[in-house]
Amino acid sequence: MPDPVALQQRLDPVNDLNRLNFRKVIMKTTQLNRRDFLALGTAAALVPASLTAAAKWKKIPIATQAWCVRKQMKDDIPGTLQAVAQLGYEGIELENAFGKSGVEWRKYLDAAKLKACGFHHSFNELKGDKLKTAIEFNQAIGNRNLIIRSLPKDVYNSKELLLKTAAEINEIADKIKAAGLRVGYHNHTTDFNKIGADYWWNVFADQTRKNVILQFDTGNASEMEGVSVLDFLKRNKGRTISMHVKPFSKKSPDAFLGDDELNWNQIMKTVETVGGVEWYIIEYERDAFPPLEALKANLDRFKKMRA
Repeated sequence: MPDPVALQQRLDPVNDLNRLNFRKVIMKTTQLNRRDFLALGTAAALVPASLTAAAKWKKIPIATQAWCVRKQMKDDIPGTLQAVAQLGYEGIELENAFGKSGVEWRKYLDAAKLKACGFHHSFNELKGDKLKTAIEFNQAIGNRNLIIRSLPKDVYNSKELLLKTAAEINEIADKIKAAGLRVGYHNHTTDFNKIGADYWWNVFADQTRKNVILQFDTGNASEMEGVSVLDFLKRNKGRTISMHVKPFSKKSPDAFLGDDELNWNQIMKTVETVGGVEWYIIEYERDAFPPLEALKANLDRFKKMRA
């Protein structure tokens, strides 16, 4: 059997040249002294942290909730949307049509280069004949996520009413599925009351279809003593399609994101690995600062945490 090395040398006429060049590279590399080595280490340390952490987070678009600028929106929809876009937001979740049609809203959104990532509907707006109107409006603005903003108070204290409501929402989910739309529900503090041995939120999650969005509001949930945001995000896997990024602080109620008491690093890791998040929606409801100023500050802080 021929010597494979000798055979390779005969078959490759540039083999000797390759080996010679390779030896030169090795010799040059091994001549690197300690001072040079330390210099290289120092240069590596100066690489911006944003570059080394670039692959840490998923590329999730960031929106805001129109409720934050509802007063401005009432007087000037196009101008307010333009202002929100100029802050650096990619989308907006609407909560009021202000008497405008879906076609009109789409023009406003397109002009501002904002995407509609949700619409907060009343429960009644998704029932009976009104559902058809809601479907047509959301299709016109390019929004898939029809989020129920709240439920009647009695539903939070009665398991019977909870089960009945969950069944109705399942029916809505089935009816709008063919249109490419999804129904969801937004939590408030009362969603973390106990119904029997479990939390209302968990019972609701178990009784609704897997394609029903559980839109999690971090600030609202944290207002209930003993509630762990992470526990709920982990338990209801793949259901947090959109999350309201809202600061919470007992010590400083007006705190912005990053200055509050929530563990945002762990929240983001959890919602991006098991939560199924598609949109982050920043919401700031305090009156201590002008709305646009507060939205800008919170967006900057959130991006800094993700850098």
